[in-house]
Amino acid sequence: MAFQKVMKGSTKDLRNAWLILEDGSVFKGISIGYPKNIIGEVVFTTGMVGYTESLTDPSYKGQILCFTYPLIGNYGVPSYTMVDKYGFPMFFESESIKVQGVIVHELCINPSHWTSTMSFNDWLYVEGIPGISGIDTRYLTKKLRVKGVMMGALVFDDPESGFKLLKSSKSYELINFVEEVSVKKPIVYGEGENIVLIDCGVKLNIIRQLVLNGFRVVRVPYSYGIDEILSYNPHGIIISNGPGNPKQCEAIIKTTRKIIDETNLPILGICLGNQIIALALNADTFKLKYGHRGLNKPCIDVETRKCYITSQNHGYAVNEETLKNTELKIWFRNVDDGTIEGLKHINKPILSVQYHPEASPGPNDTSWIFHKFLNYIKETQTS
Repeated sequence: MAFQKVMKGSTKDLRNAWLILEDGSVFKGISIGYPKNIIGEVVFTTGMVGYTESLTDPSYKGQILCFTYPLIGNYGVPSYTMVDKYGFPMFFESESIKVQGVIVHELCINPSHWTSTMSFNDWLYVEGIPGISGIDTRYLTKKLRVKGVMMGALVFDDPESGFKLLKSSKSYELINFVEEVSVKKPIVYGEGENIVLIDCGVKLNIIRQLVLNGFRVVRVPYSYGIDEILSYNPHGIIISNGPGNPKQCEAIIKTTRKIIDETNLPILGICLGNQIIALALNADTFKLKYGHRGLNKPCIDVETRKCYITSQNHGYAVNEETLKNTELKIWFRNVDDGTIEGLKHINKPILSVQYHPEASPGPNDTSWIFHKFLNYIKETQTS
């Protein structure tokens, strides 16, 4: 990322912007970032910090993200060249911004932090991402909680163009966004227990945590079939997080079903991966009214009754009623709404979580999930 190419003065290029929702609501604000008309599903996150991690999370592909915290950008944006010992960017979850657009109440244009190399606004501009500031994000969030998330258009010429965009657009749940964020060819990381990571839009910190826990990670495209996956002789398989409606991932569901039926390999599903495993075993999923997106979501392990604070980013969940005819049992529940946050197979070494055990941003309370998966692998090899 060539940060030196930032167009100086872009933070002063004030112009009108409009957010148009599919229910007819119109929000007028100030343009930030790169002024181009876009459309996406409007969602909100309650995190106070972590905007660089959130905006680069591939699970947000196809969405316009509203930050409920009133001030965004106060600690600026660090450089992608600041990497850890594994070569991963330290403050980002992919190599670029993945959201369609950004909504904030107040934008800080003079950040202060020792890692900052540019402002939030300039970062959006460099990466061609539009945004809007100066609107009542509390009112918008309340509307989304009452009516549910909906499609929206972010426009910079006139509101009418937003209505036209909405009329001609395809609904979020009908698009397969996974194919847009998955790698195109395999990439190998680390040394240790050999596992295949099916990349549906994986966050970099998942790979980092796997390497830290002693895995050799072969990251493969979402489209890989069972023969291609097993050609790497994996000791286990992970199905990653990712964007969109899980029912659009028919190929991954089919491959997962074959792996479960034809092997005894340990499998770990994370976020979208949790839903993929459920669908592969004949359960069903449904769309949440406004999703779980934030850094302080409490989940209870139903086996130990321990409660963990988790980082989450998902708009779909597993339908509990449909587990009756499967070999899956509930492992975690969401304290706020009782929805399923984790599953286990009753006969095979398969487990999954709906939240993000790697966090980034968020708490590290559930990072032990990766070690538990490693133990599954070791136990399988021994038996």
